[in-house]
Amino acid sequence: MKSYSLFTIFLLCLVIFTVDFLAYHWLKSITNLISFSFLRSAIHILFWFFTIGLIVAIITLKIRLDHIQPRRKQLLISSLYGLTISSFIPKIIFIVVTAIFFFTNYVFSEKESLLVIPLIGLFAGFLPFFVIVYGIFKARYNFKVHHVKLPFNHLPEGFHGLKIVQISDLHLGSFNHQFHILDRAINKINQLEPDLLVFTGDLVNNYAWELRGWKKAFRHFSPNISKFAVLGNHDYGDYSKWDSKEAKQENFEAIKTFYKENNFKLLLNESEIITSKNEKIAIIGVENWGNPPFKQYGDLQKALSGTEEVPFKILLSHDPTHWPEEVIKQTNIALTLSGHTHGMQAAFKLKNKEWSPIKYKYKHWAGLYENNKQCLYVNRGLGWLGFPGRLGMRPEITLIELIKKQNV
Repeated sequence: MKSYSLFTIFLLCLVIFTVDFLAYHWLKSITNLISFSFLRSAIHILFWFFTIGLIVAIITLKIRLDHIQPRRKQLLISSLYGLTISSFIPKIIFIVVTAIFFFTNYVFSEKESLLVIPLIGLFAGFLPFFVIVYGIFKARYNFKVHHVKLPFNHLPEGFHGLKIVQISDLHLGSFNHQFHILDRAINKINQLEPDLLVFTGDLVNNYAWELRGWKKAFRHFSPNISKFAVLGNHDYGDYSKWDSKEAKQENFEAIKTFYKENNFKLLLNESEIITSKNEKIAIIGVENWGNPPFKQYGDLQKALSGTEEVPFKILLSHDPTHWPEEVIKQTNIALTLSGHTHGMQAAFKLKNKEWSPIKYKYKHWAGLYENNKQCLYVNRGLGWLGFPGRLGMRPEITLIELIKKQNV
């Protein structure tokens, strides 16, 4: 998880205080209606008690961050993240809606405006608050299966109907050892009866210790499924401070060992040839490859070695920015599977249209993309990082069915 400077944290706290100060100004217009002065004062005290408490907690956590036990640190950070978002966004909407109605008001008298308009703003703020609360307590583990059928002319006949389940971005440290929740996802996957299960990176947030206890849960995957995986940017320990290079390497080796112990073939710039009815396809896996500041450990040419004669190739690459940079127009890879973006864990969906602010950072951020018969699918992630919730962006299990397209 990215570490911010103390100056940045102070700026954040200043913004929180400013927003709450403005919200309090409009809130008083509503609380003035309360005839009991004790109740009115209690509401005002609770308002500022929460604000000051949140600011103090954020600053204290930043100052003492290096001295807090890692598991507790992750829990505290995500909890404060959730509290800040669930408080900040509704108040911003309350202020903006109230201000817009107040300064463009042609309906209410001046006296009515001081009462009615803040009430409109308050109700406008309540809606996103309930949405955020739902996203934290319900939607973040409300797993959704996306079923995608992909036809290809050059898919070998022996692989017609091949079922691939893709999952990505588990971030097991964020589950806080709630094994039963992941069991629900594993049960869904087993019920789909896939031929292949591919995991496209970010098993942990940073540390190998996050994997303690999860071996038993991973053993619940059906033994009939062939399992493949690649690493994501969070699996290298690059976002943590280490006592030595040896300590970082030991952490990295422990993560790789976890895959081996759970019968996942971890593809480190290499490929695996799969045969069916004397026909072949290649599963190719690269280490993490992303645009700066993300490091580029991936070596696609090395991973492609030995697959030259294989007609149909599937690439596992954690970061979708890899696809336009090195895959399309430069290789004959038919299908690339990625994750990484989480869809920002927030989106608006209207019928078949989906929008998220993440689109301004990533051109390919969720779902299926095509370019001249080459396809990319970006999984929305199964876990979460940072904000402990999902808003209109449910955690995803992708079922991809490959279809042999008949030439006419």
